Amino acid sequence: MRLHILGICGTFMGGVAALARELGLEVEGSDANVYPPMSTQLEALGIALQPGYRAEYLQATPQRPAPDRIVVGNALSRGNAAIEYMLDAALDYVSGPQWLGETVLRGRTVLAVAGTHGKTTTSSLLAHLLDAAGTQPGFLIGGVPEDFGVSARLGAASRAHEHEPSSGAARHLLPVREGCPFVIEADEYDTAFFDKRSKFVHYRPRIAVLNNLEYDHADIFPDVAAIQRQFHHLVRTVPGNGRLIVNAEDARLAEVLAMGCWTPVDSFGIDAGDWRARLLAADGSAFEVRHGAQHIGTVRWDLLGRHNVMNALAALAAASAAGADAAALLPAFARFRGVKRRMQLIGTRDGLHIYDDFAHHPSAIATTLTGLRARVGAARIVAVLEPRSNSMRAGAHAAGLAPALAVADAVILLARPELAWDTAPVIAALGGRGVAVPGIDALLSVLAAQTRAGDHVVFMSNGGFEGAPRRFAMHV
Repeated sequence: MRLHILGICGTFMGGVAALARELGLEVEGSDANVYPPMSTQLEALGIALQPGYRAEYLQATPQRPAPDRIVVGNALSRGNAAIEYMLDAALDYVSGPQWLGETVLRGRTVLAVAGTHGKTTTSSLLAHLLDAAGTQPGFLIGGVPEDFGVSARLGAASRAHEHEPSSGAARHLLPVREGCPFVIEADEYDTAFFDKRSKFVHYRPRIAVLNNLEYDHADIFPDVAAIQRQFHHLVRTVPGNGRLIVNAEDARLAEVLAMGCWTPVDSFGIDAGDWRARLLAADGSAFEVRHGAQHIGTVRWDLLGRHNVMNALAALAAASAAGADAAALLPAFARFRGVKRRMQLIGTRDGLHIYDDFAHHPSAIATTLTGLRARVGAARIVAVLEPRSNSMRAGAHAAGLAPALAVADAVILLARPELAWDTAPVIAALGGRGVAVPGIDALLSVLAAQTRAGDHVVFMSNGGFEGAPRRFAMHV
């Protein structure tokens, strides 16, 4: 079968492409925005990428046949040339989440990680822990975990009856078995232009992590109650013999469970819940773990911030619910190498440290910078922010930006002309610590003039930022 994936360079759809290729399908795709790390991953897999969305990509040519099926990303809508041709020609199409649920997840033990923040890191941690436990899990994650080097893989269930020689001996892999684990980052964003349910309703998890819940995605949700309803749809799909892993500190998640819950719940928190952490270091690099009355042990690792301790607790609780020995997994945290673009240190020179981070919501920005402050002490922090998400561009989070950036010593805000709100009040609220610039070249120029040895520069965007982080790192 030949698949054409519309919107293939999104982190989710790129993962779908990788899984389809691993299944042996012919895969190609098109997208209007092509940038690393997903474009790099797809090119490494030999998946052909076409720029833009054109009807001709879905038509047969002398060089290639027409696709048998089209997998549609949620970034596309009516009026798009490829979509209009697809509908007019009555081509076979499906959403990415539905394809995943029907083709990959059926028969697996699905562990879904949902929440406004922390999904990618928690999913990566959970896959890492299950891999350390020897289960060879499959996964699809909205980023690239450094420990695996790819955002998606089928896992042990894809490699039955495979006996390849390795160093002169047979390589014995786990056989196919019902229930082989699969970790999925479970996004509440809508599925496709023809299916406005949240993506995660397609996954049917046996274990679901509810990490946190805040207002976001202002382009599709009118208020936080609408998001809560979608989370409750997810809760309704978790069986009674499954498990819900829920943030004990989140009042909005408690309200979701109050709508009805039919599954055992394990809660987690800092000094709260069934799974508890006690910070041993202010920056979150060391913490003690307890489960109920039982002392599990101590974690020492490279990640920073209270939010990452919460992510660690959620992943550990989910791995335990899947049958892993929690105490035996604690050493694996020290080996966790993080996720690309999640406070990823991409360059150092003359004492200047440059990070690339995906934070794009005031809460995530605040927790990221607070964690860094706990690590670096009095060193200067320079925050460089691109308001790129739909909610950011619309101004839904404008009022929360200045407080979120309060920890930074200097702020440079990319204020493109298409922003629907005035950045001046945010800059004024920063009290002389902030400046807004209209484009990338101006941003890099201002940044070069403002930074000095010993600074920690954090680029924050959920997009490519026009390569600004690495451009700056290369010219420091």
